[in-house]
Amino acid sequence: MISTQEYSEKIKKLKCAIEDSDAILIGAGAGLSTSAGYLYTGSRFRENFGDFEKKYGFHDMYSGGFYPYKTSEDKWGFWSRYVMINRYTDAPKKVYSDLLDLVKDKNYFVLTTNVDHCFQKEGFDKSRLFYTQGDYGLFQCSLPCHDKTYDNEAQIKEMHNRQKEGKIPSELIPHCPVCGREMSMNLRADDTFVQDEGWYLASARYSDFLQKYKNGKILLWELGVGGNTPGIIKYPFWRMAYANPKATYCSVNYGEAAAPKEIEAQSILFDEDIGKLLKDLISL
Repeated sequence: MISTQEYSEKIKKLKCAIEDSDAILIGAGAGLSTSAGYLYTGSRFRENFGDFEKKYGFHDMYSGGFYPYKTSEDKWGFWSRYVMINRYTDAPKKVYSDLLDLVKDKNYFVLTTNVDHCFQKEGFDKSRLFYTQGDYGLFQCSLPCHDKTYDNEAQIKEMHNRQKEGKIPSELIPHCPVCGREMSMNLRADDTFVQDEGWYLASARYSDFLQKYKNGKILLWELGVGGNTPGIIKYPFWRMAYANPKATYCSVNYGEAAAPKEIEAQSILFDEDIGKLLKDLISL
């Protein structure tokens, strides 16, 4: 277990890295939203999906997203409730706002695999965000017949408000305005994922940021990134740190904060709750 003295020394080192860096690249994974209270299991799941658990037998929200529902009315009953509480309801804890307080005056960019839109909801600059895996707030054609996404807030809220016994009315099933097929969520689950114009613009801004600061004094700050998709954030961050002696790599993650030996001297690792760490940084 980390000593109080060692933790104090490391958090001071991170605070200095934040203040002294020319740029901060935040890599955000599911652990960040978990720390903010977006829990997909336990009491939060049972409070919101106890009827689905009893009816279908799954025990967490993630599994519910892959369940083979017999009807579209059942499927969208689940998804409308799921999106309502994980996209259109504020996170229970102010973790994202604390993070913004720490970086708002810095030259930052956010690369995230999260799809709950928390960064933008908390006031992060939209032009500094790259959501690589989609957004709960968007529909797309399920085929897809064209590369465009559609805001779903009004439809999701109506589905949520009008569902009965976990089903939505048939007339609320969303259909593609081009080909008429049923819509799907804009989430990267297979090769039908739509990368729309906004996705490519964000990708280009991310590439420009990397090009500008690849040899500079940059903090590569990884928050809650696990091993599900390490090729998007974790491995690139390691490679960038290895290629740039001026870079600092920081990982904050319960049980998974690690770095290769080649970049150990540049690394600050925290096996801690992200929300607690951010509050400790603010209090310094």
